[in-house]
Amino acid sequence: MGQVSASSSIAVAADPQRTLEAIADYETVRPRILSSHYRDYKVVEGGKGAGTVAEWTLQATEKRSRNVHAVVAVSDSIVTERDSNSTMVNTWTVTPDGAGAQVTLRTTWQGAGGVAGIFEGIFAPLGLKKIQAEVLGNLQRELKV
Repeated sequence: MGQVSASSSIAVAADPQRTLEAIADYETVRPRILSSHYRDYKVVEGGKGAGTVAEWTLQATEKRSRNVHAVVAVSDSIVTERDSNSTMVNTWTVTPDGAGAQVTLRTTWQGAGGVAGIFEGIFAPLGLKKIQAEVLGNLQRELKV
C-alpha cells in the first residue's frame, strides 16, 4: 500500500492573506467554490480557520464516493484538512505571485495494495486533478469579486 497523491495549482488575482482567509472560510466561501462532486456539505464546528470541522461526501466517480470528516489546521500560508475517516489529507498552500497569489491544492492518502493499488495510483490522481481544477477555478472566480 503506497501513498497516492494529486496536486493542482492556479494563480489568483488576490493577495495571499485574502486568499488564505477565503480558503479557510468554510461557512461562506467553501460552499460556493465546491464542484458538483461534493454532496451534503456542512460545517460541524467552527466555520473559519483552525479548529473548523466540516463534513461532505466526495463523489469521485459514479461508483466511488468517500464520506469526509475534515478537521482543519492553519499555519502560516497552509490550510490542512485531515479526514478522520481515512488517511486522506488536503493541503492548500498559498504563496505570493506578483500582485496575486499561487494556490496549490494537494490531496494524499494511503492507497490500496496489490493490483487494485496499481490502478488506483494511476487513475485516481487523474480524476482528482479534474475535481481540484474545478474547485480552484471556482476559487479564482470567487476572489475576483
